[in-house]
Amino acid sequence: MNSADKKTLRSQLRRARGALNPRQRRAAAQKVARLAARLHLLRHDRRIGFYIPSKGELDILPLMNRALAVGAPCYLPKLPLRSLKRLWFTRLGNHAHHWRLNRFGIPEYDDRRAKRLRAQQLDLIFVPLLGFDDAGYRLGMGGGFYDTSLAYLHRRRQWRRPKLIGVAFDCQHVARVPHDPWDVPLDLAITEKRIYRF
Repeated sequence: MNSADKKTLRSQLRRARGALNPRQRRAAAQKVARLAARLHLLRHDRRIGFYIPSKGELDILPLMNRALAVGAPCYLPKLPLRSLKRLWFTRLGNHAHHWRLNRFGIPEYDDRRAKRLRAQQLDLIFVPLLGFDDAGYRLGMGGGFYDTSLAYLHRRRQWRRPKLIGVAFDCQHVARVPHDPWDVPLDLAITEKRIYRF
């Protein structure tokens, strides 16, 4: 599939996601949080990566609040300098004045005293996506930040950390997502309708 096909698929998935009304979105966010809790993914001894939803993404704040309630250390991505692609993950704290908008207009937690980790130091990451397929491959926004940050997993055959959990609306599931040989598939995807295991 060429880049034009990827662009078309991204447009289709954005439209499908955008067609959901606020009530459907709230219900889906709560259902995903319940399913993740049922899978025992949220534990106090796990370092968990989250993201701040934007541009119609599924709201995972109910999920993050559940993780905080059980005492799990929660981390949020921080964009690197423009010339770099690997994400840092900053531990979320209680300081409201440490929030700022990054260059894409997405809120980032920017406490310079907070612990920062790379992806491989986390136990699991809830990954944003535009679409995912039956083999666990995801279609992102096209920035390549998660792909670059997780590229080392492609070389791992047995021990893999972090576990990658896609969270999305069920309308974002498609039969096939274009992928390259070096792409790293998800371990699970959770939607408001079901849990997909790969």
